[in-house]
Formats: sequence, structure tokens, C-alpha cells
Amino acid sequence: MQPAAWAFDSIAEIFDDRFTPWMSVAAQRRQVRSELDSTFPVGSRLIEIGGGTGEDAQWLLDRGRRVLLTDASPAMVRVAAAKLAGHSGAETAVAEAETLEAFAATRAAEGRPPFDGAYSNFAALNCVVDLAPFARGLAQLLRPGGSAILVVFGTCCPGEIVTEGVRRRPANMLRRFARGDVPARLSGRAFTVRYHRRHAIERAMMPWFTPNGRKGIGVFVPPSAAEPWISKHPRFLDGLEALDRAFGAPLAGFGDHILYRFTRSETAA
Repeated sequence: MQPAAWAFDSIAEIFDDRFTPWMSVAAQRRQVRSELDSTFPVGSRLIEIGGGTGEDAQWLLDRGRRVLLTDASPAMVRVAAAKLAGHSGAETAVAEAETLEAFAATRAAEGRPPFDGAYSNFAALNCVVDLAPFARGLAQLLRPGGSAILVVFGTCCPGEIVTEGVRRRPANMLRRFARGDVPARLSGRAFTVRYHRRHAIERAMMPWFTPNGRKGIGVFVPPSAAEPWISKHPRFLDGLEALDRAFGAPLAGFGDHILYRFTRSETAA
């Protein structure tokens, strides 16, 4: 496995206990889910990239969609499979975003139909160095006209700059401006992330996908670095969430995360 998959493998069993109670995470997730709900009609067949423990897949399955959850971490997939057991239309598979072309070829050889849409939430793609092979594989998995919702880290997050400054962690204040591989740690395990710029994302997705807009997720709602403090002020957080709904699109570039919309073109993969 890639180093990032090893890191998330080590925390899979306690991942939900650690992050689910944080209200900032819930506020950002609500914004993403609103977009998923409006983009993918009931009955849609979807593939999730980097689905983790299955929180978003479960939410969509409960609302009439069918979901194949994929993740590079086998432990994450095991946790997700247990959570989604009994849900009609739920599937799980261990698959890395970097090798999605091979995954797509296997499904095609098995005669599997293409998906209606795809999504990836909360920066799973920031663990991917080269997005071009991912885009090629995703194109083979989606039908023409299908939508893809990709949520990645923003590259200029004022909320993180302020939060890390208050916490006296200057090394983290400007890390998103860095190019190339940026060191990261989770549960004591080292890996790297990349803060993909807009032009790099859109260039990797073309010619198989057409950009269809973007919005900021967590422009005013702070990043998880503000936890647990921000969860102790729910009314303040409610106001910040309302500001995100109003200004997330025009201020997309300043989000903790940025939600990109793409449409699968007619160009052959």
C-alpha cells in the first residue's frame, strides 16, 4: 500500500469516534451532501473514491442511491462494509485512485455497466500525486453526461492561517502554498499530500471531463484544527455555516475545501 493508505489503515477503527463528534466537520459535510443530493437523482448508480468509513455512502444509500465505495485502505473498507451491511445497493472494494484505470478495466471485462456519477469527499485526492491516471480511470467508469463531484483541500485557507497562528504553530500557517509533496502525519505514520491547484485539476480531468463550476466548503466554517473549541460554540458556528451557504461560490478559492463539479464528456476515454 501507499504510505497514506498505511496511515489511514492504522486509524480506521477509531476514525469515526475521533472526527464525527466535531461540529465543524459536520457543518462542512452538510454543504457537500447538499450538493450530492441535488446533483445525483434518486436511483443513481454512484462510485465513491476514497470513501473511508462510509459516512457519505450510508447517507446516500438511505436516500435511494446505489453506491460502490472504494478506498485504498483495506481497514477503512472493512469498517465501511460492516456499516453498510444490509443496505440495498451497497458495494465496497479496495482500490487506489492512482490505479483506477486497472480497476475500470477489470469491471469492463466483467461486463459491468458504467456509473451515473462519481464523488470524492474531504481531500482523499490530495493523497494522489498525479491526477491524470485517476481521471482516465474515472472516465472509463462513468457514462457520458455523468457528473463527478470532487472535494479537495483549498490552497489558500484564511481560517487555517488564523487558527494555526492562534495555536502557535507557524509551520502550519502557510503549508498550503507549498508546491509538490508536503509532509503529513496521522497516528504517528508519515505520508505526503499535495495541494492541487485549480489549473492542475482541470488540466488532468480534460479532455474526458468538462469543468462545471466550483464552490468553497469551509470558507467561514473553520477547519478541524479549530476543534474542539469551535464545537463548544454551536450558535456561532451556525452563523458561519450560513455565511458559507451565501458566499461559498464567489469565495471558493478561500475554502478549507473546494468542491469541483465536472461532467463526463463524449470524448472516448
